[in-house]
Amino acid sequence: MEEFVTGFIRGPHGTKGNFKVESASGYYEHFADLEEVTLRNGKTGDSKKYKVESVEVGSLTLFMKLAGIDTPEEVRKVNGWQIVVPRDDACPLGKNEWYVEDLKKCSLVYYPEQGEDGLAVESAPAIGQPVVIGTITDVMEGGSGDLIEVVLAEDCNLLADNVKHTAEGKVRRVLIPLNFNFVRNVDVKNKTVQLMHLWILE
Repeated sequence: MEEFVTGFIRGPHGTKGNFKVESASGYYEHFADLEEVTLRNGKTGDSKKYKVESVEVGSLTLFMKLAGIDTPEEVRKVNGWQIVVPRDDACPLGKNEWYVEDLKKCSLVYYPEQGEDGLAVESAPAIGQPVVIGTITDVMEGGSGDLIEVVLAEDCNLLADNVKHTAEGKVRRVLIPLNFNFVRNVDVKNKTVQLMHLWILE
């Protein structure tokens, strides 16, 4: 069963085990329909399922109470943990929105016939065939929007300094803005995302 991080515990609220919730998507409406959630420690992977007792929407946040967590001290033990739910219970997606878990492990591809950055097309694969630049490993918040973290492929010869880094045994990681100017044609079914500009990798 596919599961997704839908929120995070952000400290106790009151004295009876209620806690503040930060939504991973920025939306809170779907929390009202949750009957059971899994709490997961993002660092250790430890997890446990809980029944949802109550959900209350405040002015700027959401408060939740789970069966078995009955004091502020017990909340502090799971503070910062992820709230994980099955795909069907996750926040509904809008246009040009994707679940982070769906983007992870997608191949970042570039089409040489785009012909930018002085690329010598004749040295690249046949026209119409994409070159795998790397693999998306995470999505994180940036100052002006979300960023995708990409581990660059060792055998990618479109990047001038990639051979040097490979020879030195270093894994190159880059952050790319997750917006239409830099990535397009997100295909989570076939696990590919198209990179629009090579220079962003420099």
